[in-house]
Amino acid sequence: MKSAVETLNPTRVRLTVEVPFEELKPSLDAAYRKINQQVQVPGFRKGKIPARIIDQRFGRGAVLEEAVNDALPKFYSEAVNDGELNPLGQPDVDITELKDNETLTFTAEVDIRPELEIPDFSGIEVTVDAIEVPDEDVDKAVDQLRDRFATTTVVEREAADGDVVKVDLQARVDGELLEDGVAEGVNYTIGSGQMLEGLDEAVIGLAAGGTATFTSELRGGSGAGQEAEVSVTVESVSARELPELDDDFAQLASEFDTLEELRADSRRRLADERTYQQATEAQEKVLDALLELVEVPLPEKLLAEEIKTRKHNLEHHQLPQLGMDLEAYLKLQEKTAEEFDNEVKEQAEKGIRTQFVLDEIAKRDNLTVSQEELTEHLVRRAQSSGMSPDQFAKAVVEGNQVSMLVGEVSRGKALASVVEAATVKDSNGELVELDEEDETEEATAAVADAAEANEAVTAEDATEKKSDES
Repeated sequence: MKSAVETLNPTRVRLTVEVPFEELKPSLDAAYRKINQQVQVPGFRKGKIPARIIDQRFGRGAVLEEAVNDALPKFYSEAVNDGELNPLGQPDVDITELKDNETLTFTAEVDIRPELEIPDFSGIEVTVDAIEVPDEDVDKAVDQLRDRFATTTVVEREAADGDVVKVDLQARVDGELLEDGVAEGVNYTIGSGQMLEGLDEAVIGLAAGGTATFTSELRGGSGAGQEAEVSVTVESVSARELPELDDDFAQLASEFDTLEELRADSRRRLADERTYQQATEAQEKVLDALLELVEVPLPEKLLAEEIKTRKHNLEHHQLPQLGMDLEAYLKLQEKTAEEFDNEVKEQAEKGIRTQFVLDEIAKRDNLTVSQEELTEHLVRRAQSSGMSPDQFAKAVVEGNQVSMLVGEVSRGKALASVVEAATVKDSNGELVELDEEDETEEATAAVADAAEANEAVTAEDATEKKSDES
């Protein structure tokens, strides 16, 4: 077999492969055996039909077609290895010549990973928000905890802001009651803003048995995004009573003996949370700065498949869980279809560029993934997916996704190495020192989250997803 590689552009090549006919013999023999098991010819036992009879009855062309289909993957793989290529996805194959007992010639066009030149990124400097925990934020955190321990008592009066009302709701669009537009016995805290816009104003001033009607845009269900006329009936009104902010409350709501200790713990938790947010912000800004330094050609077919996959996941998985379609989603987001398409394209481009660049850094720096690192990442992914580690591991193995997890870890380590080399300062001008181990874990988690929500897939992955969708 002889093969030659022609570069069509930085992300696509054409392989031309010539195969001597004798190298087709194993596939040709297999084709005869396969056809032998599928057909019957009077006078011959099944599986014992001579090759010349098969040629006469079914045509030599059918045998050659079966043999070529069987042999092409092998010859293509050999040509890829000979050319030292990194293909992305399935090739577009064209058989240019097939001469019986002489030669087979075919071409295969395929996207490849572009060759990237990673510049010195140690000069990257970014600024992130300083970690500050003002007293008012601590007050808010303690108040939220206090709110969880509030008690309610049914009262015989009109509802006021802060009360809990039990209500029945009916939603009509164009005068028609929606099938999923009825809700009964719903508890709602006035002023929380957790239900329909206009509900607060409608129920304030109503006592038990009172009714009102208001207009609101539905957030979910079959009428999502549409204006509806909503009728509300108040079943009961309950006053909320918050516990006193004192040491007794601290002992009731926590493991601490004093309110001062509870507030100190709240401050520490907020500081930890903002430290994590700061590290995440640093990673995002450093990554953006890195991508600005590297020119990354994008394979057109890969980009098209990635955009298609993202749209499919949103329309057929994410939005249905929210009870809405794409039209309702665009209305809620106040975006046109063109703006949505541009946004998805930008996200897809960034996802692919990120994957290529971090993969190149991991390869250049020989960043390997240990079994321990892979296991830790698997456990974290299992937790985020709501599955047990065993269940998640089984799903990963059955879906042939182990390499995907390994890639997430190696890219996380690559991103962490870039962040470590960069200069990160906070908004106060102070140098930010990120914990190296936490930095790697957070970077890996960030890469995994991005892969889960906006996965930068290879064309092969996209082809598999397309097959699954159909």
